[in-house]
Amino acid sequence: MADDPLSLTFAALADPTRRALLARLARGEATVNELAEPFPISLQAVSRHLKVLERAGLISRGRDAQWRPCRIETAPLEQVSEWLGRYRDQWEDRFGRLDRELRRMQGDTGGEDGHE
Repeated sequence: MADDPLSLTFAALADPTRRALLARLARGEATVNELAEPFPISLQAVSRHLKVLERAGLISRGRDAQWRPCRIETAPLEQVSEWLGRYRDQWEDRFGRLDRELRRMQGDTGGEDGHE
């Protein structure tokens, strides 16, 4: 796996369990035990997922007395959004052209079967 930040982020987001962990952390800090609770996997497996998220910079772990709360870090997600934004205008233009073409085609054939 590449070590550039965008590749690490996409690799971390590729797993549905890690996405679910991030979704939970978006609601607020949580301990590993709290994060593991809804999953049918071991605490060790959750810890491994958290290490991947941490390596990608998507979470950080604090230290508060005896517990180490995990928290979401948004900077990598902002970088993904910026990267996707470079292509968003192209996609919107292409979808706009497709929409216009589909409307034109519907206008050409709309009366044949009585449906518009």
